[in-house]
Amino acid sequence: MSLTRRLQILLDEQRYQRVAAEAEARGVSVARVIRDAIDRGLGQTEDRRVDALRHILAAAPMAVPDKPAELRAELDEIRGERFA
Repeated sequence: MSLTRRLQILLDEQRYQRVAAEAEARGVSVARVIRDAIDRGLGQTEDRRVDALRHILAAAPMAVPDKPAELRAELDEIRGERFA
Protein backbone atom coordinates (compact mmCIF):
# COMPACT_ATOMS: atom_id res chain seq x y z
CA MET A 1 0.00 0.00 0.00
CA SER A 2 1.47 3.33 -0.99
CA LEU A 3 1.29 6.26 1.35
CA THR A 4 -0.27 9.12 -0.60
CA ARG A 5 -2.03 11.28 2.00
CA ARG A 6 -0.37 13.60 4.46
CA LEU A 7 -2.17 14.33 7.70
CA GLN A 8 -1.31 16.79 10.42
CA ILE A 9 -2.66 16.20 13.93
CA LEU A 10 -2.15 17.88 17.26
CA LEU A 11 -1.50 15.77 20.36
CA ASP A 12 -1.16 16.77 23.96
CA GLU A 13 2.21 16.00 25.55
CA GLN A 14 0.99 12.89 27.37
CA ARG A 15 -0.38 11.25 24.21
CA TYR A 16 2.72 12.15 22.23
CA GLN A 17 4.99 10.64 24.88
CA ARG A 18 2.93 7.41 24.85
CA VAL A 19 3.13 7.16 21.05
CA ALA A 20 6.82 8.06 20.98
CA ALA A 21 7.66 5.50 23.67
CA GLU A 22 5.79 2.80 21.74
CA ALA A 23 7.58 3.75 18.54
CA GLU A 24 10.96 3.57 20.24
CA ALA A 25 10.16 0.23 21.88
CA ARG A 26 9.09 -1.23 18.53
CA GLY A 27 11.87 0.42 16.54
CA VAL A 28 9.44 2.14 14.17
CA SER A 29 8.35 5.68 13.44
CA VAL A 30 5.69 7.56 15.37
CA ALA A 31 3.68 7.69 12.14
CA ARG A 32 3.79 3.88 11.89
CA VAL A 33 2.45 3.53 15.43
CA ILE A 34 -0.41 5.89 14.60
CA ARG A 35 -1.22 4.05 11.33
CA ASP A 36 -1.24 0.72 13.22
CA ALA A 37 -3.53 2.19 15.89
CA ILE A 38 -5.94 3.39 13.20
CA ASP A 39 -5.99 -0.07 11.62
CA ARG A 40 -6.65 -1.75 14.96
CA GLY A 41 -9.23 0.76 16.10
CA LEU A 42 -11.18 1.22 12.91
CA GLY A 43 -10.43 -1.94 10.96
CA GLN A 44 -11.53 -2.39 7.41
CA THR A 45 -15.25 -1.74 6.95
CA GLU A 46 -15.62 -4.22 4.10
CA ASP A 47 -13.78 -6.95 6.01
CA ARG A 48 -16.05 -6.48 9.03
CA ARG A 49 -19.14 -6.69 6.82
CA VAL A 50 -17.95 -9.84 5.11
CA ASP A 51 -17.05 -11.43 8.45
CA ALA A 52 -20.46 -10.53 9.89
CA LEU A 53 -22.24 -11.97 6.86
CA ARG A 54 -20.25 -15.20 7.06
CA HIS A 55 -21.08 -15.49 10.76
CA ILE A 56 -24.79 -14.98 10.10
CA LEU A 57 -24.86 -17.46 7.23
CA ALA A 58 -22.98 -20.08 9.27
CA ALA A 59 -25.40 -19.85 12.20
CA ALA A 60 -27.58 -22.87 12.84
CA PRO A 61 -31.31 -22.46 12.20
CA MET A 62 -33.32 -21.66 15.29
CA ALA A 63 -36.95 -21.68 16.28
CA VAL A 64 -38.62 -18.28 16.40
CA PRO A 65 -41.93 -17.67 18.18
CA ASP A 66 -44.91 -17.09 15.89
CA LYS A 67 -46.49 -14.26 17.85
CA PRO A 68 -44.80 -10.87 18.28
CA ALA A 69 -45.57 -10.82 22.01
CA GLU A 70 -43.85 -14.18 22.50
CA LEU A 71 -40.83 -12.97 20.55
CA ARG A 72 -40.64 -9.77 22.62
CA ALA A 73 -40.82 -11.78 25.85
CA GLU A 74 -38.03 -14.07 24.67
CA LEU A 75 -35.84 -11.13 23.64
CA ASP A 76 -36.51 -9.34 26.95
CA GLU A 77 -35.48 -12.49 28.81
CA ILE A 78 -32.24 -12.74 26.82
CA ARG A 79 -31.46 -9.05 27.35
CA GLY A 80 -32.10 -9.45 31.06
CA GLU A 81 -29.55 -12.26 31.27
CA ARG A 82 -26.94 -10.16 29.45
CA PHE A 83 -27.32 -7.12 31.66
CA ALA A 84 -27.82 -8.92 34.95
